[in-house]
Amino acid sequence: MQTTAVILQSPRSLAVDAVELTDPAQGDLVVQVSHSGISAGTEKLFWTGDMPPFPGMGYPLVPGYEAAGEVVFAGANTGFRVGDRVFVPGADCFGKIKGLFGGAARHLVTPASRVVGIDLAMGAEGALLALAATAHHAMTGPDKTLPDLIVGHGVFGRLLARLTIAAGANPPTVWEIAEDRVHGAENYEVIHPDIDERRDYSCIYDATGDGSLLNPLIGRIAKGGEIVLAGFYPAPLSFAFPPAFMKEARLRITAEWTHDDLIATRDLIDHGVLNLHGLITHNHPAKEAPTAYQTAFEDPACLKMILDWETTA
Repeated sequence: MQTTAVILQSPRSLAVDAVELTDPAQGDLVVQVSHSGISAGTEKLFWTGDMPPFPGMGYPLVPGYEAAGEVVFAGANTGFRVGDRVFVPGADCFGKIKGLFGGAARHLVTPASRVVGIDLAMGAEGALLALAATAHHAMTGPDKTLPDLIVGHGVFGRLLARLTIAAGANPPTVWEIAEDRVHGAENYEVIHPDIDERRDYSCIYDATGDGSLLNPLIGRIAKGGEIVLAGFYPAPLSFAFPPAFMKEARLRITAEWTHDDLIATRDLIDHGVLNLHGLITHNHPAKEAPTAYQTAFEDPACLKMILDWETTA
């Protein structure tokens, strides 16, 4: 089997080309992808070459972990049927080409246990499920506190804010310094940090991945307050101990979603508790992937770039 995929040959060297697909086993699905998302976090680090050493890392690779499409083959015991609409969090099915994430392809072969069924009506927004599930993972579970301040009004920050309100908490304040990203709030306030005088936040979620913000954020929490590092930080983190000592600051690191988070988030969307509207700002045909990736990483007006695979063989 062959399909078409985005191939990152080396940093900043990207093409769309034919790749070999692993033959499916009886527990696998073959999914024909209609839309895949470009992550401005982890994928950008692979694109620039700044990703720290990571198990399974290397080039060439098929990037992406946000794919939505239709099942075109279902093994006998998978629980899925041909025609089902599903979300696929990437796949490792490209032979010698690494599939550390592996979602940016027209077809994917994946164990059915990794896949989540989604509503056909989600369309391109179905590719956002992993990012929403990552926000859900950061906010739910034992001893987890909801934010009263979120740093960053990109897609991830917006999802954190929407989920905070959906959970019944007070609307959080959101900080944003880029003029292109201050708009689009839904029942919460977005402000520049320079005009915020508060120094008593109980829980701050950083959605930027900018480690240089750690010291300033420690100065913004109340005594015993918590800072949640919800982004991905490629450089070592450090902070001044005396201010953190005086505040008795708490730091928490969040990881990516689990399968349970994908299901829980899908259910929130299906029941109208969470919406993904207005988060996709750019949509390019998959054959234009080199241009799409550059736009996704370099244009601050691009919240979320989606590759459209429906015109790709």
